[in-house]
Amino acid sequence: MIRVTVARAEGKHTVSREFARRCARAAIRSVRRRKALLSVVLTGSRFSRRLNREFLGHDCVTDVIAFPLGSPETPEGEVYVNVERARSQAREYGVTVREETARLIVHGTLHLTGYDDRRASDALRMRKAEDRVLDSLFVKRKRKK
Repeated sequence: MIRVTVARAEGKHTVSREFARRCARAAIRSVRRRKALLSVVLTGSRFSRRLNREFLGHDCVTDVIAFPLGSPETPEGEVYVNVERARSQAREYGVTVREETARLIVHGTLHLTGYDDRRASDALRMRKAEDRVLDSLFVKRKRKK
């Protein structure tokens, strides 16, 4: 069973909890996992920066942070999505805030399934996986970058 909880920590939220759940479940299913337990937390820049500083040692705002608590075979963990950054990135990339928020949820969830984006080749592989999931969620979408 795929169990996804969604919480709102801070910031103005533009996606529903059900939509956030749907995005995370679609990402899990795309890698053919049948069991997963994860939390998606919609947050703002201040909280994102604090998490990034305290747990990863980076004193800057980020758009998404994933904390794996299980194995990639049975994903378990937490995904923190900065909806303030999603809003600004949506303008930059020429997509809706909903689409950019979906991409960040999918991106963080894929990290919990073992995807990595530190090397250019891995980042490309991950971007293609994100695109496949997003294509299943949206009929039409275009992103400039």
